[in-house]
Amino acid sequence: MSIIEKNISKISSQLPQGVRLIAVSKRQPETKLQEAYDAGYRIFGENLVQELVRKKDIFPADIEWHMIGHLQKNKVKYLVPFIHCIHSVDSLALLKEINKRAEKVNRIVTCLFEVHIAKEDAKSGIKPDDLKRLLTENPLSQFPYVKVNGLMGMATNTDDNQIVRDEFRLLKQLRDELKSLFFADNSEFKELSMGMSSDYKIAIDEGATMIRLGTSIFGQRNKK
Repeated sequence: MSIIEKNISKISSQLPQGVRLIAVSKRQPETKLQEAYDAGYRIFGENLVQELVRKKDIFPADIEWHMIGHLQKNKVKYLVPFIHCIHSVDSLALLKEINKRAEKVNRIVTCLFEVHIAKEDAKSGIKPDDLKRLLTENPLSQFPYVKVNGLMGMATNTDDNQIVRDEFRLLKQLRDELKSLFFADNSEFKELSMGMSSDYKIAIDEGATMIRLGTSIFGQRNKK
């Protein structure tokens, strides 16, 4: 059994029911993805569109690909024909572009809203109040080719676990509030994509349904 297979097996065995592991293969060589694939794993996340598309073309079609990085409007067209879930919808303009491109290929694309919960301005995401305003002013019925199933967020990069916990808790509270206000009839609006290698155990405690782990599975990534 390879180290990657052992890592996936160990982490997966510790996950509560209802929590899915996304193996983040960003800047990892194809050989490492192949090890994970050979071990039976099929759920991978990428941050860069070009890298994701390249790997998608190399590996078998039974992989469930997740886009977890910042997404530019001009790159949407490359993803909508096959992507399983886009975690990083952070603006009305991006939502409109996904719907437009998905309509052209007659495919409904599953998405999550990325919410800015960290104390670091450099982190991506839409602010909670801005997301509420977006949903109030733009009913999702306008976007029939987009299915929003929940929220994604990244906590502050800090050793203070209480800050991280509070931020994840905020994201869960926001999801529950949005569920009651805008998604009461959507049973699939339940996802919370939060938690990475450094903080996923806290995220699980606070209600994560998806965790995004890279180095915990594959080891250190290539810097270039």
